Amino acid sequence: MMARRTSRRLADGREIIYFDDSPQAPPRIAEDTRPLGERAASGEIRLDALVGDWVAVAGHRSNRTFLPPKDECPLCPSGVGSVPSEVPEADYDVVVFENRFPSYSPVSAQACGPDGRLGGDLLQSRPALGRCEVVCFTSDHESTFADLTPQRARTVIDAWADRTAQLGALPEVEQVFCFENRGQQIGVTLNHPHGQIYAYPYVPQRSAAILAQATAHHARTGRLLGADILAAELEAAERVVIDTEHWTAYVPFAARWPVEVHLAPRRDVPDLASLTSAERDDLARVYLDLLQRLDRYYVAKDGSAIRLPYIAGWHQAPAHRGREVSRLHLQVMSVLRSPKKLKYLAGSESGVGGWVNDVPPEQIAARLREVAPGVGSGVGSGVAVEVAS
Repeated sequence: MMARRTSRRLADGREIIYFDDSPQAPPRIAEDTRPLGERAASGEIRLDALVGDWVAVAGHRSNRTFLPPKDECPLCPSGVGSVPSEVPEADYDVVVFENRFPSYSPVSAQACGPDGRLGGDLLQSRPALGRCEVVCFTSDHESTFADLTPQRARTVIDAWADRTAQLGALPEVEQVFCFENRGQQIGVTLNHPHGQIYAYPYVPQRSAAILAQATAHHARTGRLLGADILAAELEAAERVVIDTEHWTAYVPFAARWPVEVHLAPRRDVPDLASLTSAERDDLARVYLDLLQRLDRYYVAKDGSAIRLPYIAGWHQAPAHRGREVSRLHLQVMSVLRSPKKLKYLAGSESGVGGWVNDVPPEQIAARLREVAPGVGSGVGSGVAVEVAS
């Protein structure tokens, strides 16, 4: 059953959208009474002429909320903590709202020329028009995505699909990226279980590289690069972690991160909005399975699981071009190379983008297969996993 969708406005004019799957969910009519003033305008994007990529400059974000105590969490329902939150309702299932401290915004404070630019060809900038949204997976502050029910995970997927379609239709938006940062090691500033959606006014560098590779592959073979990679991983089999009717999770052959998994649909689809109801149902189950395995990847000496910090992001087709050669996939990656050690992007990675991974991808896949539900979460004899002391 599709979630009920209700769009409202916060005190400063930002949109908030409730996605309710609970039959008993009340009408969403609560008003935001906070004296917020005017919403934050966008900053600017500046061209890095050395590599042809854009950098957002958003000085107002330096004042954003940073790891507040639980009773001041801005993502909990209003009335739960000591201060009114971003969500006026007393409870919610899944909620999406425009970020109060956005990197990209539909409102601009920048004056620009008739071509939409500021400056010359090499020192070029533009208003950072677009949209940044927050996706709250649940009203339960102590929960995490891996703890959701399949029904609630499906509601999040429907919210992602809804926002992909709506934001991708905006003329200023070139790329929609749905992602989640989990864990303070990743850099989260709010502990409440949530993700974000960035609607960029350009195609970011990794997305542009994927599109270029996919375009060249299609020109040579007439086939989709993503489909051929999935077929090759399925044939090799040794890096496949989960395989169902609609989805396959595998560790990529050239994984860059100490823990990295890709999740791809069996059918060729460009984005989340193109998934069928059956594919979304299966995705809810498979994604929860995958996240729960990741949370069993490392274990302490007492056998307890170590919550894995991760970034999970959906790579989708650009909004207005290259859709015929693009193929949807999720990338989940972690900086944790052992229970107490992080992978730092030092000289080679940060300086020239030359990646080195200390963990063979086949070892990552073997460990994730080993910790499947019902198999156990201990350290296996064939996989080198450091145990926390």
